[in-house]
Amino acid sequence: MSERGRGRGGGRAGSNAHSNSRQGNANEKPAKREAILDLTKYVDTQIRVKFQGGREVTGTLKGFDQLMNLVLDDVEENLASEPPRTRKLGLVVLRGPTITLLSPVDGWEEIENPFLQAQS
Repeated sequence: MSERGRGRGGGRAGSNAHSNSRQGNANEKPAKREAILDLTKYVDTQIRVKFQGGREVTGTLKGFDQLMNLVLDDVEENLASEPPRTRKLGLVVLRGPTITLLSPVDGWEEIENPFLQAQS
């Protein structure tokens, strides 16, 4: 009877075929990914955040992580209504994947494009 389809190796050279590529690196830790934006200089300052769907909030940045999740305090949501109104939300956690724009309330500075490769 055929051994095909029974999970018995599938054409690999034994059960240790992939283990050789991992040897020698057991003590090395994987390199930490560097964040594209350094938000540490904006901690304890007022920032404005816009989300997918159009919502917008303003608050004081208290913390963040690599996934761009933010913790803001003294948050006010800017309601898109006539006349424009705000509502106080207090301390909030903002999910990074839903954020489309992040800027300091007092303005911004232009930075070099981190995605352009150095031209030689």
